[in-house]
Amino acid sequence: MVEDMNLEVKVYHVGDIVKGRVAKVEDKQVLIDIEGSKQSGIIPISELSSLHVEKAGDVLAVGDEVIAKVKKVEESADGDDGLLILSKKAVDTEKAWEDLQEKFESGEVFEVVIKDVVKSGLVADVGVRGFIPASLVETHFVEDFSDYKGRTLKVKVEELDREKNRVILSHRAVLEQEQAEQKRQTYNQIEAGQVLEGTVQRIADFGVFVDIGGVDGLVHISQLSHTRVSHPSEVVAEGQTVKVKVLSVDRDNERISLSIKETLPGPWDGISQKVAAGDVIEGKVKRLASFGAFVEIFPGVEGLVHISQISDKRIAKPHEVLKEGDVVKVKVLDVNEAERRISLSMKELEDVANEEDYSKYAQTSNERTGFQIGEVLGEQLKKLKQ
Repeated sequence: MVEDMNLEVKVYHVGDIVKGRVAKVEDKQVLIDIEGSKQSGIIPISELSSLHVEKAGDVLAVGDEVIAKVKKVEESADGDDGLLILSKKAVDTEKAWEDLQEKFESGEVFEVVIKDVVKSGLVADVGVRGFIPASLVETHFVEDFSDYKGRTLKVKVEELDREKNRVILSHRAVLEQEQAEQKRQTYNQIEAGQVLEGTVQRIADFGVFVDIGGVDGLVHISQLSHTRVSHPSEVVAEGQTVKVKVLSVDRDNERISLSIKETLPGPWDGISQKVAAGDVIEGKVKRLASFGAFVEIFPGVEGLVHISQISDKRIAKPHEVLKEGDVVKVKVLDVNEAERRISLSMKELEDVANEEDYSKYAQTSNERTGFQIGEVLGEQLKKLKQ
């Protein structure tokens, strides 16, 4: 058999880059079989990663392929080519800086796994130590970051300084970019008249701000309900899911007007099923006009008591008999749901009351009169007999 004389056995020196596979993993180091060489290699735990490592097995396992840089060659006493002290961290770091520089210049968004939580932020392994300051984690304040360890976050490179070994990452920048894109898409798609679902984000004295897909629209207090609302908190709560109708969209000034009221059944809807002509109902005087009084008989539903139907006595103005806020009984004369008109009467109830009073009075008078006539006739008969 003729051996292949062209087979070259490589001998590596300090600074060379070697390729191999993990042969054994110990607590504080990893043994490497070097590809194409009789030399053996060891990666101390301190040269496995740019981050702190507790056990070598947390980084590599038997059979893993490794590219490393020769840091030192220890000569052997028996004349072998020596033991290579290798650094995986050195190769990873060099590649990482090149990669990070490209990402920084392009503004690329990429994912990292959070390896540690420190007092001022989060730490990620990006080939080198990447740091996310607390202020760059979310768009809102976070009090406790303990549950972020092990999570995968999308980030952008915010700051890069190789001389100072400084890599600042930002998750907030990614969120803000996503929100801006979502906002742009929402403004392009939204139109007046649409009915959407949203979440109450903030309550103010004058209304409610509702998130309808990355964009907040305002529901003015007058558009919260068909009935009068003193404060928006009477109707909605922060975080509540609500249905809203888009009233108007001002893309130039980024303003959207919304209405909850427009999505609710109106107070007049089905009113003819609630009340009919002839019904007697109680209501509150809401407004007085020269021609009559408007009485609210259901929330948001007012009927008119014409001046001629206020009293059986002649009056010149409604306020001679009524004032706003009075609670009165009225009789329903007519219901027109289509035209949202209800005619009411107070006079008819007075007439009924008067008729009842007169009937009682007449009955009493007749009883008294009958008694008096009997007495008179009795006296006259007595006189005739005499």
